[in-house]
Amino acid sequence: MAYDDLRSLLRALEREGDLKRIKAEVDPYLEVGEIVDRVNKAGGPALLFENVKGSAMPLAMNVFGTDRRLLKALGLKSYGEISEKIGGLLKPELPQGFIGVREAFGKLGSMVHVPPKKIKGEAAVQEVVLTGDDVDLDRLPALFTWPKDGGSFFNLGLTHTKHPETGVRNLGLYRLQRHDKRTIGMHWQIHKDSRNHYAVAAAKGERLPVAIAFGCPPAVTYASTAPLPGDIDEYLFAGFVAGKRIEMVDCKTVPLQVPANAEVVIEGWLEPGEMLPEGPFGDHTGFYTPQEPFPALKIDCVTMRRRPLIQSIVVGRPPTEDGPLGRATERFFLPLLKIIVPDIVDYHLPESGGFHNCAIVSIDKKYPKHAQKVMHAIWGAHMMSLTKLIIVVDKDCDVHDLHEVSWRALGNTDYSRDLTVVEGPVDHLDHASYQQFWGGKAGIDATKKLPEEGYTRDGGWPDMVESDPATAALVDRRWKEYGL
Repeated sequence: MAYDDLRSLLRALEREGDLKRIKAEVDPYLEVGEIVDRVNKAGGPALLFENVKGSAMPLAMNVFGTDRRLLKALGLKSYGEISEKIGGLLKPELPQGFIGVREAFGKLGSMVHVPPKKIKGEAAVQEVVLTGDDVDLDRLPALFTWPKDGGSFFNLGLTHTKHPETGVRNLGLYRLQRHDKRTIGMHWQIHKDSRNHYAVAAAKGERLPVAIAFGCPPAVTYASTAPLPGDIDEYLFAGFVAGKRIEMVDCKTVPLQVPANAEVVIEGWLEPGEMLPEGPFGDHTGFYTPQEPFPALKIDCVTMRRRPLIQSIVVGRPPTEDGPLGRATERFFLPLLKIIVPDIVDYHLPESGGFHNCAIVSIDKKYPKHAQKVMHAIWGAHMMSLTKLIIVVDKDCDVHDLHEVSWRALGNTDYSRDLTVVEGPVDHLDHASYQQFWGGKAGIDATKKLPEEGYTRDGGWPDMVESDPATAALVDRRWKEYGL
C-alpha cells in the first residue's frame, strides 16, 4: 500500500540510501532550483534541505524524481498494476459460477471501500493554528527558480475548491505565486475545473472558499495531477491507487476538507474580481509563460504540524520531476482511453513533448483511413483534445521505442496524403501558437498503406527487411560459442 504521509516515505527513502539531507544553508532564490535540477537530471536521490534561508521549515525536493521512488510512494511494483486494475473494473465479464460471482464482487468492493473518510476532532495538520496577523507566508519556503521568474512560487500546493452550486469537490495542482505574507496568486488555466468554480461564484457575486495543502500523502499528491473528468472525485481515485481510504478533516475557516496527514494547510476566500499580475514563470515547456492577471487569494488561516516540512518540485525543461508523474498517468489511463477509442492498442506520451503535446498511438488497422479516424477521436477525448501532434503506427510497432517510431513516421510516409492538419484548442501555456488558447495541430499516418487508400504501385506495400530465421539461429549459437 501507499505511504500514509510524506514523512514516513522520507524515512523509508533515507533507510534505503535514496534520500540526502542537506544541512548547509541554501537560498530558495535560484540556488535550490539549480541544485535540484542538476540532481534530478543526473538521476540522483531525493533531497531534504534542512536549513532554507528565511524559513524554519525543511524543504523536501525530488521526492518523485525517479520511477522507482514514485512507485514506492504509491505502494506499487509497476505502473501496470493500476492499469490492469482499472481495466478489470471497466470491462466486467459475465460471472461464470461461484468463483466468477466472487471475483465480480471483489472488483466492485475495490472501489466501494476507498472513498475518503472524515475523521472526528483535530488532525495532525491542525496541531498549530495561525489566524489573522499571525499568518505569514514568508515562513513557508517558496522557490524563485529561474532568473526571469516574476517572484517566488509554491509548485506543489494542492488546491481544494468546490462547485458553488453542485458542491462537487475539485483537487488540482496549480502553481502559486506568493505576492506577500497573506496573498497567493492562483494560476488557473481556462480548461481547469477550479477556474470554472471561481467563474460560477464570481458571476453570482459570491466569494469562493479555497484550501491549499502542502506535504500531502503521496497518493493524494499524484491524484491532484491526474486528468480526471470533473465529476470524478480525486480523493476516490487516490484511495483506489493507495488501496485504502484517505483520511480527511474539516478546515478551520472554510467549508472544505483537506488531508488529515498533510504537513501545512492555508485557507482563504477568493473575492469576485480581485486579480493581480502573475508570472512570468519558467514552465515545464522549457520557456517562460508571460505575466497575466489571475485571481488573488487572501489567506485567513494557516494550520500545520508542530514541526512541519514542505514538499516542492522544480518545473522546467524536461527531464524533470514531472517525468515519473506523467508516465504514471500515461499507463494508468490507457484503459480509460481504450474505452473512448477502442481502436487503440497502446499509446505513448513522450516527456520531451511535455506529455500533452504529442501522442504516439498504435492501432490494429482494419480499413482505409483508420488512422485518421483515430486522430479525430483523440482530439475529441477530454484533455487529449489539447494534443498537438498525433503519430499513428501499426500494432507491431513499439510506441515507446522512439527510434522505431521515427523510422516509420519520418521515412515511411507520403506527407501529401498521410499528413492531416487541423485547428483546435491548445494548452493555456502553449507558447508556439500564434494566438492564445487555440492553434494548429497535425496527425501523421505512419501505418502500412492499403490499396483502397490509393497505394497503386506494382507489388503493393513492400515487406520490411528481416533476417533469415535459420541463419539468425545459427549465428546466435556461434555467437555464444565464441563469446562474442
